[in-house]
Amino acid sequence: MNEVSTENLLPIGRVIRPHGVKGLLRIISYSGSEESFLKAGSVLLKSAQVDTSEFKVASLMPHSNAFLLRLDGIGSMDAAERYRGAEILIRKDTLRKENDGEYFWFELIGLDVFLKSGRFIGVLKEIINTGSNDIYVVKDGDKENLIPALHGIVLQIDLGEKKMLIADDIDGLLNLNEV
Repeated sequence: MNEVSTENLLPIGRVIRPHGVKGLLRIISYSGSEESFLKAGSVLLKSAQVDTSEFKVASLMPHSNAFLLRLDGIGSMDAAERYRGAEILIRKDTLRKENDGEYFWFELIGLDVFLKSGRFIGVLKEIINTGSNDIYVVKDGDKENLIPALHGIVLQIDLGEKKMLIADDIDGLLNLNEV
């Protein structure tokens, strides 16, 4: 494998275990979607047991609450077993945005979040996918706020400034009690 900077890699899943005798991997996708794997075309498997290796994605299909991943170069249960528990990574430069105003989770995690009035709410620490819309988990010390990722609530995202601006009028959603 060509040496790849870890800054250019993004974890997108984890191998649970081999599946069957022909080298399929039963995996968990962090995005819950097939798209990231298929669009990337290849993935890197990082495991404590073997050197990090890059494989071309041959196929991916949903299976129960996971996915079955076939990679070129892994054709037996023994070969698949070597990657049990491996982290699945893709190169960030393989990601493509479909629309303006679309952001990847890794770009948003760590942003400072402010109300439109300028009040600091906290730092975006986690994103929860609910199916209909994402929920941003914003923390400031022990305070935690859950912010729906909806237009009209999220007013502006500035990746250069590492800031997110949200609407002031979302009463009932914020834990703004003074301590």
